[in-house]
Amino acid sequence: MDENRYQLNGIQQVGIGVEDLETSWKWYRKAFGMDVPIFQDKAEARLMKSYTGDEVHSRHAVLAMNMQGGGGFEIWQFTSREPQPFFGTVTWGDLGIFAVKIRTRDVRKSREWLKECGANLLTPILMHPDGTRSFFIRDPFSNVFEIRESDSWFGSGKHLHGGVMGVCIGVRDLAHSLSLYQKVLGFEKSVYQEEEFSQAWGGNDVVSRRCLLSMSGKNPGAFGALLCTAQIELVQMLHGTPKKIFEDRFWGDLGFIHCCLDVNGMHDLKTKASHAGYPFTVDSEYSFDMGKASGHFCYLEDADGTLIEMVETHKVPIFEKFNWYLQLKSRNPKKNLPVFLVKMLALNRVKD
Repeated sequence: MDENRYQLNGIQQVGIGVEDLETSWKWYRKAFGMDVPIFQDKAEARLMKSYTGDEVHSRHAVLAMNMQGGGGFEIWQFTSREPQPFFGTVTWGDLGIFAVKIRTRDVRKSREWLKECGANLLTPILMHPDGTRSFFIRDPFSNVFEIRESDSWFGSGKHLHGGVMGVCIGVRDLAHSLSLYQKVLGFEKSVYQEEEFSQAWGGNDVVSRRCLLSMSGKNPGAFGALLCTAQIELVQMLHGTPKKIFEDRFWGDLGFIHCCLDVNGMHDLKTKASHAGYPFTVDSEYSFDMGKASGHFCYLEDADGTLIEMVETHKVPIFEKFNWYLQLKSRNPKKNLPVFLVKMLALNRVKD
């Protein structure tokens, strides 16, 4: 591949720093159906020293998916230090990932369900320029989610929700930020752009400029069909000063720590990103083990320091009990895996 032939296959997962992995994951299984673990691992995060005070810290992590479609949650807990919270309340337009989008088929039923689960409802049901509806909640761990209607699904199931549909990212300069997300990271399609949009969480209106971006076309890659349509919404606060959510904190502290894209052709992507002025800040080189899974992972920062992870998956456990694994390095990266094979991941489902 040359630098123009790498491919982006969707949002693989969003990293969520938590105080207690088991407690948080149990809530996310109930509320969002994130009940299929792809890996679960306890290890030292040696390659992330530059984001953890130049010290190696240990962590416990699980990548959990909802098999109806969408990205997953990488639920991440420090085991060598106390994770630090954001001092204040994350609001619309703050710099970084300030909300994660979760797909639903029925916003009204989702609203009732999440209230029953103990979520704090932040907004009424909102109508957006593309004709979809959504509402925002704050979970019991102070993380904000947008529950949004979607017509992009991998399969059907009993749960109201699918997986991650996208993220909301606060930026200082929307026009400047578009170049990275559209020209390098594959979110080429502008669904809509509003020059003045007012949003209120907790009573205070925030006036902003926003743009909703989407990956266009059918996702390639082994798990492209499972990941479904992906969105990134960029938001620039027009009045006031946005707070940087991870200012003076470590990667892995409480909150949304990164957005991870599933890719093929990592070395070509590295070249393109570097030429565009976004060099990789972390590079695992070749392959890196995450428990029973392995792959090549890298990070870059957007113009405001938001961390974007990229993973080229090499091996995934299908059913650990029988040592069944998918080896992906030698297969055609353009083709989706057969549906029945992807659905076999559900053999690892956690039932409460």
